[in-house]
Amino acid sequence: MMALQFKLEQYPPICGGGSFSYYPFAIPPIGRQRNQSLQAQALPSRTQRIMESISVSGEVGGAGGSYSYDALKRLDQLWSGICSAQTDVLEPQKVVSSVPGLFSQSDVAGKAVETFDVIVCGGTLGIFIATALSCKGLRVGIVERGVLKGREQEWNISRQELLELVEVGIITEDDIEQSIASIFNPNRCGFEGKGEIWVEDILNLGISPAKLIEVMKKRFDSLGGIIFEGDSVSGISIYEDAAVLQLAKAKILSSRLLIDAMGNFSPVVKQIRRGKKPDGVCLVVGSCCRGFKDNSTSDVIFSSSAVKEVGESEAHYFWEAFPAGSGPMDRTSYMFTYVDPHPGCPKLEELLEDYWDLMPNYQVGVSLDNLEILRVIYGIFPTYRGRIDLTVHCQRLLIEFYRFSCYCPEQFGDASGIQSPVSFGGFGSLTRHLGRLSAGIYEAINGDLLDSNNLSLLNPYMPNLSASWLFQRAMSAKKESNVSPDFINELLYVNFRSMQRLGDPVLRPFLQDVIQFGPLVKTLGLVMITKPLIIPSIFKQVGVPVLLDWSGHFFMLGYYTFLSTFVDPVIRPLVNAVPAKMKYKWRRQLEAWQYGSGLDYKMSNPNTTKAERGMGTGGEAWAESKSLP
Repeated sequence: MMALQFKLEQYPPICGGGSFSYYPFAIPPIGRQRNQSLQAQALPSRTQRIMESISVSGEVGGAGGSYSYDALKRLDQLWSGICSAQTDVLEPQKVVSSVPGLFSQSDVAGKAVETFDVIVCGGTLGIFIATALSCKGLRVGIVERGVLKGREQEWNISRQELLELVEVGIITEDDIEQSIASIFNPNRCGFEGKGEIWVEDILNLGISPAKLIEVMKKRFDSLGGIIFEGDSVSGISIYEDAAVLQLAKAKILSSRLLIDAMGNFSPVVKQIRRGKKPDGVCLVVGSCCRGFKDNSTSDVIFSSSAVKEVGESEAHYFWEAFPAGSGPMDRTSYMFTYVDPHPGCPKLEELLEDYWDLMPNYQVGVSLDNLEILRVIYGIFPTYRGRIDLTVHCQRLLIEFYRFSCYCPEQFGDASGIQSPVSFGGFGSLTRHLGRLSAGIYEAINGDLLDSNNLSLLNPYMPNLSASWLFQRAMSAKKESNVSPDFINELLYVNFRSMQRLGDPVLRPFLQDVIQFGPLVKTLGLVMITKPLIIPSIFKQVGVPVLLDWSGHFFMLGYYTFLSTFVDPVIRPLVNAVPAKMKYKWRRQLEAWQYGSGLDYKMSNPNTTKAERGMGTGGEAWAESKSLP
């Protein structure tokens, strides 16, 4: 389970990136806002009192960079707009337009301030792909609406994943060591009232985004990259030979390729999806507090015992907790839930009210009165099931992969994103796919393979990600499902216990968001043998249509595993002998088989220090004594 990251832009615009000014959803009527404001003034909630007592001077752009109560209310308004929509939300503002002809022959060509091979919109995570492309000799620019710097809250990741950045060549191991704010072991997967599993070296590093982004900025600058800070994009024009950005401060930038790294609420992606309502959403709240005396371990996931009523809806709460790098007694804990957007869904402030009540029970041995609350964290993560053929809608190029979208002239290509709909993780997914994506983008630019068909190969169908949609559905509480209140907790416990019995080759990839055919078959088989009576409840929870759809992806997962295992070794030696365009296509196909089957995952035991293994603190013995039988 990836550590959750969050996205919220500064007011007045609410958007998902660092570059655009745009309201993507309808806001409740002014009268309703005024009534809500009067009620809040008359009787402030505990959340309001807590948040207004905390300094928010450290807010930045990017995921998890906003902490204020006003920003929370704006995000709740946005969330209400999503929930109140019947099927689709309002038609989004048009920010990308297709222009016939060549930019080089247009009237505005002479007004371009800078010309690039690649421009990245949104720099918090975009700087990683930008630096990787700069390392390959491309001229790259970044547009960031605010100041490009990392947030205070750490990113949690495993060392094995972090070393992918070293392999790509954008940072050194010394840079990584300087960016590590905290190290902790062991790591718990817990299920209230059922049991717990203890693992090591899973999400056990706390990385300081502020330090890491600063390292990346220096590296990017040394490679000749240019960052346009404090400026937003007012429009994008796609010509036959260039993608052109009009900045709010009247600058015009042109590039051969434009990458949208603006996250979940990118207005460009909203435009392409035409206001389509999300199929599922993860709501997350949490805080970083000081005062935890026992603070040497983490929770990768902890499941509450039963579904809970929240307002007019039901929710099953999950938790994560990690030691923070700001002090030995500082700890960050997240509470999250999965919902289908509909009227009556709980608001973030309602979840925070539950969080304050439940967190002391979850973090056994602490009292809220004895904790110093350093900051409050919150966010929403929408996810969409299936793929959309973007070429049908308009004649432009846009390919969305991970949290990136690529543009080139003529028409759109589609991609569904490479982050798991279960974890909604960003940084870990980035490290895993950065090498593949940077190499593919460079090859496309170098070979002038910038049409929609070729760019779409950078983000192919990946059955392991599509198959993980079932897990998100199974973890979403529904009143009409007619299952026992503790079903979700029981289902997770049974699956995790089966994976633990099957060993690290099954459990560890899953905990790092990698779904593989063999481990999945073994786990499902063991669950059916040891807990056959749970099968009917699964049908009730997720529904027959979803199971049938998942069966197709499950079959394709097995097919991709076969192709990557047996066909890839035969084809790969022959690829270098074919023409450049065919070579590009076959390389992307081989990558699709490998990553789509999860066979890119590296099962390794990196050398760790005694502190990381928990030695000297009784960590290893504790892990053994607490593990399931």
